[in-house]
Amino acid sequence: MELRDIEIFLALSEELHFGRTAERLHVSAARISQAIKKQERSIGAELFERTSRRVRLTPVGLQLRDDLLPVFQGLRASVDRARLAAQGQTDILRIGLLPSNAHELRPFWDAFRSLNPKWGIRLRHNGFVDPFGPLRRGEIDLLLAWLPVEEPDLSVGPVLFRESRVAAVSSDHRLADRKSASVEVFADCGVIGDESPLPEYWDDAFMPFYAPSGRKIERRHNAANLEELFAIISSGDAIHAMAAHATRFHVRPDIAYLHLHDAPPLSWGLVWRSDDDSAMVRAFVRTARELGTMSL
Repeated sequence: MELRDIEIFLALSEELHFGRTAERLHVSAARISQAIKKQERSIGAELFERTSRRVRLTPVGLQLRDDLLPVFQGLRASVDRARLAAQGQTDILRIGLLPSNAHELRPFWDAFRSLNPKWGIRLRHNGFVDPFGPLRRGEIDLLLAWLPVEEPDLSVGPVLFRESRVAAVSSDHRLADRKSASVEVFADCGVIGDESPLPEYWDDAFMPFYAPSGRKIERRHNAANLEELFAIISSGDAIHAMAAHATRFHVRPDIAYLHLHDAPPLSWGLVWRSDDDSAMVRAFVRTARELGTMSL
């Protein structure tokens, strides 16, 4: 396998979506498909299961991903270190983001770069399936996640920002013309569950299991990523809670957003491995505390 083909395979194994993988790697979706088919012919087995609704790794694909990932990360780290040395820098802080509003958080990124010119910073999207996996595997140094996070091996630091919540519904849904709604509507319509189980307390903090009246909020469908979640909402099969920044960064003609007037604000905070004594992590946490919490 060529290095570029390995990169394509690993990116698709993370995104599980040909279009997003193509956008991420700045190539066409056809190029992604051709590369995967070439790899499958070479190996003699399918690496991905493909349906009209989802893309999923096969057992052979899972094994290949687990074997290739540390090798590819090592190669990329070597190139990164060389690039940093050429720029007079010594290391790079890797931050995984569950929210989509990295642009609004530039004061944090810029302050860290200004105070620590010897270190670089890399921002990456972090999916909500296996949300803490990249942190535990050492693929990222910091995670920005909704709170609370109560994992015994993870530490939680300052809150970077707080925001209100909205309900996402299809643009032709009976609720679409409303400007606001109650959390009770989720018990009426049903919501979307996760492809892989999340810590129950953490899942409940974002999408409650019960409405204020005590009625159960039924998980009617599962989604492995944001694109699948939007597809289910757009079809009218379910509605779902979203952070308010979705109204700015995920504007779509097939989705309408309603302010949730009785939902508590959502807090987004920094999380890192408790056994990580990285000076870069400590420096970013210190910078975040000094800047304080943004209100969006």
